[in-house]
Amino acid sequence: MSGDRNGPSKFVTTNCWWCDGLLLFCKKLLHVIFCKILRGEMEDGAAWTMVQKSGNQFVLNGQPFYVNGFNTYWLMVFAADQSTRGKVTEVFQQASAVGLSVCRTWAFNDGQWRALQKTPGVYDEDVFKALDFVVSEAKKFKIRMILSLVNNWEAYGGKSQYVKWGKAAGLNLTSDDDFFSHPTLKSYYKAHVKAVLNRVNNFTNITYKDDPTIFGWELMNEPRCESDPSGDKLHAWIEEMAVYVKTIDPKHLVQIGLEGFYGPSTPNKAQINPNSYAQQVGTDFIRNHQVLGVDFASVHIYPDSWISQEISDAHIGFTKTWMQAHIDDAENYLNMPVVFSEFGVSAKDPGYNSSFRDTLISTVYTVLLNSTKKGGAGGGSLLWQVFPEGTDYMDDGYAIVLSKALSTSNIVSLHSKRLNTYNSHCSWKCHWGCKKKHVLDNFQLHEEL
Repeated sequence: MSGDRNGPSKFVTTNCWWCDGLLLFCKKLLHVIFCKILRGEMEDGAAWTMVQKSGNQFVLNGQPFYVNGFNTYWLMVFAADQSTRGKVTEVFQQASAVGLSVCRTWAFNDGQWRALQKTPGVYDEDVFKALDFVVSEAKKFKIRMILSLVNNWEAYGGKSQYVKWGKAAGLNLTSDDDFFSHPTLKSYYKAHVKAVLNRVNNFTNITYKDDPTIFGWELMNEPRCESDPSGDKLHAWIEEMAVYVKTIDPKHLVQIGLEGFYGPSTPNKAQINPNSYAQQVGTDFIRNHQVLGVDFASVHIYPDSWISQEISDAHIGFTKTWMQAHIDDAENYLNMPVVFSEFGVSAKDPGYNSSFRDTLISTVYTVLLNSTKKGGAGGGSLLWQVFPEGTDYMDDGYAIVLSKALSTSNIVSLHSKRLNTYNSHCSWKCHWGCKKKHVLDNFQLHEEL
């Protein structure tokens, strides 16, 4: 029968039952794909799926996924106020326009103004909805999120706020580093982790732990435990918390949030650190990243904070050496990707100019591209930090307003195009034994930074 009571059939029949079956299958498949496109579940023709890792590289839909991304730490706080919420959309729009595909931001604000967590386990629902908005808005621009779960520093609460809560509850605490060892404070942190990972997004109705928009979880922003230079106290905390996150959410990737300093387990690498103090802060790059449950390594790059505030060519030399050492270690010891998850230079530094900033960014990108061409462990980088216009009052000196920095925008955009050459066209099984390698070489030949 060519029709039914609802009207003529759209399905054309043939005299071949096999052909009819194939046509019906194709029709249904196209319908499913079309519906997914309408729901925003397709990404460049593929499903919007979680980023995974295979060996020392990130993988998405069976292909390598190299990251060109950025930080904007205040997104949740801005989204909590209707008068500033539009800035969240603005920064995603501008970042997406230059090909930035991953954003790192805070999924914490503990006991402060506009706090997410007002007291242990007690949340401001409006602020949680603001974080929901950030995640849902990121997806609209095909940007994935790295969500950091607590701060080492006092800004936005951090470990010191957890200690204050503990003292208010009658605990005998003597140091902010008790955050890493006291059972009650660890239980506070675990409760926060559980609340965030099990959160159901009000805008998408997707639980965070099931949402491919989230690239991964960061245990802590720049953890340090200076009261124990041996690193044992912080290491034990990392071991416990990485596994805890995985028990709730085995699907997403986990990073620690370290700055990358070499510690007591690798005294032969101490000279790579930016200064002698870096070996005394209780972190240990290789040892910490060998922990079960940690999927990729994080490193920060701040020569203007670590070496000298005054701008110098030595900053560029350090950046190259620092990056290559960590890429080599990720390949030789860790078998995981490494993301340079914060890097930048402050406009407040003596001798600063935008040309130096462009040189620093180009240096980071060049080192990463050299790794990419070899299928290496240089998984990507995240600028610190991208701001939209009209947010100068939040600037710590490192802000990049893309719409006002044409040369920087061009560098970022070109790097995105180069990475996309691999992300979009190279099969994971190819291992770069294909002609696409020459496409990237041509980019470098004809469009030098």
